[in-house]
Amino acid sequence: MTTAPAVSVVLPVRDGGHCLATAAASILDQTRPDLELLVVDDGSRDGAVAALPPEPRLRRLAARGRGIVAALNTGLAAAQAPVIARMDADDVARPDRLARQLALLQAEPDVDIVGAEVRIVTDHGSPGAGYRRYEAWINDLRTPSAIAAAMFVESPIPHPTAVMRRTALERLGGYREAPWAEDYDLWLRAHLAGCRMAKPAGVLLDWHDGPHRLSRRDPRCSDAAFTAARAHYLIRGPAARRPLVIWGAGTYGGRLCDALVREGGDVRAFIDIDPRRIGGHKRNRPVQGPGDPLPPRALVLAAVRSAGARERIAAHLTGRGLREGTDFIAAG
Repeated sequence: MTTAPAVSVVLPVRDGGHCLATAAASILDQTRPDLELLVVDDGSRDGAVAALPPEPRLRRLAARGRGIVAALNTGLAAAQAPVIARMDADDVARPDRLARQLALLQAEPDVDIVGAEVRIVTDHGSPGAGYRRYEAWINDLRTPSAIAAAMFVESPIPHPTAVMRRTALERLGGYREAPWAEDYDLWLRAHLAGCRMAKPAGVLLDWHDGPHRLSRRDPRCSDAAFTAARAHYLIRGPAARRPLVIWGAGTYGGRLCDALVREGGDVRAFIDIDPRRIGGHKRNRPVQGPGDPLPPRALVLAAVRSAGARERIAAHLTGRGLREGTDFIAAG
């Protein structure tokens, strides 16, 4: 490029097949042309990277099959722009994706990370009802406050939609190897560091859910790994040195308790609405009702996953004078 790019798009790939050319073209055809596309080849053997047509804004980098974190950091090290964007080899960006996201960064200087709404697509038509609910949930998280409130529920920024200020990424130390997904790890670290995140309204990426998607086969993307990530960063953030009460004495509440205890958390009790559980014990801790007294300075972690449960729990605790984000947090 003859001039410095405004945004560097990092696209790691291993055997991207025919999808890679479509994904790359959707970036190179953006309405904001002042970009560079860094295709980081993580040990591909299908020839798809070499087959990409020549383009002065496209650079091919080799990561030698060392894994996604090494590939991402290879791209970051080579990037020339003050803004870093992510893209995956099987997704398709809408033409105005980067323009809309860069405009939000420019308009809101206190925002460090910008995601996007997505449309989930599959190889066999419309995804199931579960994915549609997930799509609606993640697309509804657009403001910094909404994203922060959902941080310990699930990853609130679809990774291939992310656009990040380089200064923030460098302050966070880039991507790190962890026992859980590298993107959720980055968002959790960013959250604890005070980074604000947002999304513009409107779908900007077709997010492909295929059978070979990393999240379907990598143990770092399992529910157990995400629970471990929540516990790890809760104890290093809002739950540090506070008595903890878990709302939800079911299976997930027990697993969250175990993960918090492994991280040194002080879990004192459970809350449940089931009269068969109230007055009993879970993990050798008492199960109390929603109106029972809480320990001083307690942080309540909402760990019920049924539809509408988080909203009902928040309404009840707010009615007791507790504040979301300070006295209670949704945690899965």
